[in-house]
Amino acid sequence: MSRIGKKPVVIPAGVTAKVDGQLVQVKGAKGQLEFLAPDDVSVVQQDNVISVDPRNETKRARALWGTARAQINNIVVGVTTGFEKKLEITGVGYRAAVQGKTLQLALGYSHDVSYPIPAGIAIVTPKPTEISISGMDRRQVGQVAAEIRALRPPEPYKGKGVKYANEFIFRKEGKKK
Repeated sequence: MSRIGKKPVVIPAGVTAKVDGQLVQVKGAKGQLEFLAPDDVSVVQQDNVISVDPRNETKRARALWGTARAQINNIVVGVTTGFEKKLEITGVGYRAAVQGKTLQLALGYSHDVSYPIPAGIAIVTPKPTEISISGMDRRQVGQVAAEIRALRPPEPYKGKGVKYANEFIFRKEGKKK
């Protein structure tokens, strides 16, 4: 039994949700998102609560039960408050700046790296060494953060690179004489 799947998704005030077969559409203050649930689960809306149940007792249906509920909860939270990821840049001369619809990153390469900001994502650099990525789609926010981090992942000796704000970099000791 899925502990997460058993919990119903409560729709807060100011948010409208519509379940049409397997398609869940949620509209809120930040915009509109939709999720197509897999055929192995059934999605039912009663008043301001959406519940997800497995259609049969197969391993796949039980696996997708909690996942589908979490995805529906993510779109409800996304249209109400949105999601945010923070990145930190460590290294001498490493910095970031937003110019129009691109993020310019100086990461120690021979040239600056330009990252085009996708639609639905807002990137802000409060300091040259901090990047704040926000949007209403949790998957897209996480994907953009992962792509920016992959441009120069943190290295274990000096900790230089782009890392998540809450990430711990396990440091290694350098060469000994």
